[in-house]
Order: sequence, then C-alpha cells, then structure tokens
Amino acid sequence: MYNLIGAGLIVIGAGIGLGQIGGKAMDGIARQPEASGKIQTAMIIVAALLEGLAFGALILGQG
Repeated sequence: MYNLIGAGLIVIGAGIGLGQIGGKAMDGIARQPEASGKIQTAMIIVAALLEGLAFGALILGQG
C-alpha cells in the first residue's frame, strides 16, 4: 500500500517539475525568440532526465 502512495507522489512531483520546465522555457522563448533553439534543446534534455529519474524511483519503489 505504501508503494502506491510513493508512486503517486513520484508521479505528482514529476508532473509538477515538467510543468515548471515547460512554463519557464516558454517564458524564456517569449523574452528571447532568437534563443529558442538553445532553450528547447535544454528543456528537452532536462525533461528527459527528470522522466528517467521518476521511472528509476518508481522501479526502486516497487521493492
């Protein structure tokens, strides 16, 4: 049962983090449209790392 609570917290935390990343990236692109390529690349890399961390935590939490 506690595994399910932990998994839910992980998913909520990852969702909040991804929302923050996307929102801040859009703010940055709106302020500096010429830097959109660099901002998007950094956003995708950080989002992928965050998702990997969340999946790893979910796998470790199953034990």
